[in-house]
Amino acid sequence: MAFTNIKNQDSLTYLIAGGAGFIGSHLCETLLENGHSVIALDNLVTGSQNNIEHLAHDARFTFIEHDIKNPIPTMGKIDCILNMASPASPMDFENLSIEIMLAGSIGTYHLLEFAKEKNAWFMMASTSEVYGDPEVHPQKEDYLGNVNCIGVRSVYDESKRFSESMTNAYLRKNLVQTSIIRIFNTYGPRMRVNDGRVVPNFIDQALHHKPITIHGKGTQTRSFCFVDDLVRGIIRTSVVRPETPINLGNTTEKTILEVAENIIAFTNSKSELTFLDLPEGDPKRRCPVLTRAKEILDWEPEISFADGIKKTIEYFKNAP
Repeated sequence: MAFTNIKNQDSLTYLIAGGAGFIGSHLCETLLENGHSVIALDNLVTGSQNNIEHLAHDARFTFIEHDIKNPIPTMGKIDCILNMASPASPMDFENLSIEIMLAGSIGTYHLLEFAKEKNAWFMMASTSEVYGDPEVHPQKEDYLGNVNCIGVRSVYDESKRFSESMTNAYLRKNLVQTSIIRIFNTYGPRMRVNDGRVVPNFIDQALHHKPITIHGKGTQTRSFCFVDDLVRGIIRTSVVRPETPINLGNTTEKTILEVAENIIAFTNSKSELTFLDLPEGDPKRRCPVLTRAKEILDWEPEISFADGIKKTIEYFKNAP
């Protein structure tokens, strides 16, 4: 089966599922800036039209409110499909558990079938959560993970693992040309204020001088990647189109306690630290090995945590 070679085309049409979300909206914006056309699909369960309203004037941008658990609407030529669609915060794992499972199963299936129909390249945005609470550190793409398949986090972990398996099945059967990226902790403007993840929680609490709520002792680590770096990595993926899964993230590992202290300092906050019980299944350490990203994509993150967090704080000061 012949696939469209996107490397040799100047202007492409991208379909972005989850295009009104945090990362999806940044992708829409950057792809438009690079001269492409973009169709954003989103059911607005966690995405927001506020994230994309500034793009509405661009004739090359189209927004369609749609839930991917339903078949994809009829549309014209599509070159690339990026599946960014899924609620992704710990708060969502309980509140939107069924929705997450449907997005990562039948939703991925509908998008892959649509990619087959359109002869389009398909990218599955997976997650570091496929590694679970890792017993291997840092995490390479060939690590198979340590996941509790019935825990609170499992709805997200297993939906992404299922999506990876289905994506690779379409590739193996030569039905669709596919790539899989595994996104590690990413932060930046357009995160939801009430997202439930560490960075927006801490910034919102610090700006309002509320206690900073740390789960456990704060010794668990994460590696935070600024959204601009991640988007650059995704776009490189759309050019190179690797068939092997690739980690995208930042290798600068920070404890949760360090993150809280940094945010208090950058906001000149009077917030004090308060410690809560550690949630079920919360990973102790999370850090990617980026060898594949560097060698295959010629990509690595460039933006420091200090620079990225300052930009994020400025966004939250005036967040809608």
